[in-house]
Amino acid sequence: MNPALNVVERAHLKDRPEMRSGDTVRVHVKVREGDKERIQVFEGMVIGMHRGGARATFTVRKVSFGQGVERIFPLHSPTIAKVEVVRSARVRRAKLYFLRDLKGKAARMKEQKRTN
Repeated sequence: MNPALNVVERAHLKDRPEMRSGDTVRVHVKVREGDKERIQVFEGMVIGMHRGGARATFTVRKVSFGQGVERIFPLHSPTIAKVEVVRSARVRRAKLYFLRDLKGKAARMKEQKRTN
């Protein structure tokens, strides 16, 4: 990676909690509606992380009214107010895309106690 690029990006990095694939997170997103701004919460399981300094993203999946919803968040975006890790699961893969095909109880992951 270009050292000059790292120096410029370092100023934009935010302090986010340590999270991995399989974690259930609650993402507080700032939503603008007209001239007003409010916080909207999106809670789901992290099915993938894409590293890359200031360009890092994470994908969160939830099931809403029987329909699967995925959302990709830039990790260091100013539109994210905060990220809370609700629970962690023991997973054996980095990308959990196979959860897209599973339904109901089959889509649950075995919970793991977090050691901070």
